[in-house]
Amino acid sequence: MYAIVKTGGKQYRVEKGMTLLVERLHAEEGATVALEPVLVRSNEIAFGDALANASVAAKVVEHIRGPKLRVFKFKPKRGYKKLAGHRQELTRLEITEIKA
Repeated sequence: MYAIVKTGGKQYRVEKGMTLLVERLHAEEGATVALEPVLVRSNEIAFGDALANASVAAKVVEHIRGPKLRVFKFKPKRGYKKLAGHRQELTRLEITEIKA
């Protein structure tokens, strides 16, 4: 059984016991969060209105920061150089339950 869930503007294919990194969620470590299912597949496929009873539960394992990305802007012949960095705030989730 697997499900496709939506969080942070992205969709992920998840199965029970799987861990995944998503954009930062506002929940404490160890808390259980409910993810919005888009599709659930067991013996049959459920999507749309059939998802009224479906749910996906996940446990927040930890909050981490992603790798540092360097952003360099440069305009030739103008002396313009700008260096910036970015680190994405991430949450590691463990899928605990999928109900169809």
